[in-house]
Amino acid sequence: MDFVARWIAESPYARFLGVELAERSDEALVLRLPYKDENSNPGKALHGGCAASLGAIGAQALARAALGPDTGTWHTAGLQVSYLSAAIGETILARARLLRRGKEMCFAEVEIATEDERPIAHVTAAVRARFGAPPPALPKSGGDHGRAEPGSMGPHIGAIPFIGNRGIRVEHMTGGTSRLVMPWRDTNADQDGNVHEGAVLALLDTTGAMAAWAETGAGRYKASTPAIQAQILAPAGQGELVAYGRCVLRDRELLWSDVDVVRRDDAAICARGTVIYRIIT
Repeated sequence: MDFVARWIAESPYARFLGVELAERSDEALVLRLPYKDENSNPGKALHGGCAASLGAIGAQALARAALGPDTGTWHTAGLQVSYLSAAIGETILARARLLRRGKEMCFAEVEIATEDERPIAHVTAAVRARFGAPPPALPKSGGDHGRAEPGSMGPHIGAIPFIGNRGIRVEHMTGGTSRLVMPWRDTNADQDGNVHEGAVLALLDTTGAMAAWAETGAGRYKASTPAIQAQILAPAGQGELVAYGRCVLRDRELLWSDVDVVRRDDAAICARGTVIYRIIT
């Protein structure tokens, strides 16, 4: 295997999800993700964090291949996921293609679908290579209000298979704000020894959704994530992450929540984004 195939196969997070490199050419690849209960929401629906993870893995794999093994470290500077439909107990395929190769940036598109070609998600990403440059001075988080009120839903979120397998727990989830924590686990790691970008995106996605629920309150509602936008400012490193979510707008069934993902040891913001969530009451 070359260094790109090894990065996918030897990243504990991708291996735990069950990601397989099915096909590859110079400017395209196909990832395969067989159905596993461990990657699901209730009802065997694929968790949105898995789709986001496949987008990030596919885009970064193409960038690594295009720019070469000596250009790292790499991070997904910008990523947009549009969720088109749910995958229920199904194997999915992620078809990634390189849109443009620059000197240090690569742009990619990833189409995620079932094996019978039903669209699940569409991802665009901009991946940056740092060419050995030292890490940036990341902005610091001021934290939040400090309250710890998980509400009626918070204690049960960890029972969702995909979330529980990340170790994610809810510290706060009321009044339109959320705070979720993801501990360091080997199964959340990248081959490079950092928290995998896919796990970071899963935390961001879940925190934004919980901020939306914190705005509406619990109920027998239908809910889904239409889209997320995320920026990885730098590799997350190795350690516990805390994510702060805040619902900034509710317009009928749509809610927009801003999220900062922060390294708990030094309060540095390593990722940020917005989650658009839909709750039909």
